[in-house]
Amino acid sequence: MYVFYKIKTFRSKAPAAKKWTQTKANISIGLFMAAFGAILLDTNRDTIDIIIGSVFLLLGVANIILGYRAYRIYLPYAIKEAEEQRVNT
Repeated sequence: MYVFYKIKTFRSKAPAAKKWTQTKANISIGLFMAAFGAILLDTNRDTIDIIIGSVFLLLGVANIILGYRAYRIYLPYAIKEAEEQRVNT
């Protein structure tokens, strides 16, 4: 999903829609990182796996939270931009 949203970000012309799509990409990469960290924590093989898994889990959760906050900020602007573009065409 990250690659999909990243490509969509580059193809978007509207600035608010571009930022909005970028936040969705950030949430997607955060979900991937959190899942990867959870898998490393689930399979206890070594101490280094626990450390790396914890770091990935924390970074992933932080990416999800911050991405969601930015998503809520940019969503009204993206909606307004889309409505203006629909009216102009």
